[in-house]
Amino acid sequence: MLFERHARTIYNYCFRRVGSWAVAEDLVSIVFLEAWRRVDKELPNGKELPWLLGIATNVVRNRRRSERRYAAALRRVSQPISELSFADDSDERIDDEEQMGRALSLLGRLPRREQEVFVLCAWSGLSYEDAAIVLGIPVGTVRSRLSRARAHLRELDPDIGHDGERMPIIKEAVEP
Repeated sequence: MLFERHARTIYNYCFRRVGSWAVAEDLVSIVFLEAWRRVDKELPNGKELPWLLGIATNVVRNRRRSERRYAAALRRVSQPISELSFADDSDERIDDEEQMGRALSLLGRLPRREQEVFVLCAWSGLSYEDAAIVLGIPVGTVRSRLSRARAHLRELDPDIGHDGERMPIIKEAVEP
């Protein structure tokens, strides 16, 4: 039942954090596996989504940590030259991933705590209260971090918040 209600939201959240549809699918599987493992945890009524997003946040963090370790290991060994094949991917998915990569690059210039609040509130549409539950911080802290994140993004890309089309995925979320 949790999966049926919240899988799409968790999937979109994961995609917005990693910029890859395929990786997001894998992360959703891990999130719900972890949720199943913790099924005995008592939650406030109606707060399942913030709980799942909290698990998803930790799963994304663990994935990034794993990727850094893997990249460091690869740097220690020589890599064979291989050709990339995009035969199975549609143009739309590639465009989505390129756009998300640019958005994540811009977002990556913010402090991590502002990134997390921005993704939860602006991209995932979570309320301040629910984001506070996900991150384990006061609601006022969520509000101030989101405000700072939006201001920083406007400074980093002056076209955000105006008629510019350079970064629509960020632009839509910066305008409260």
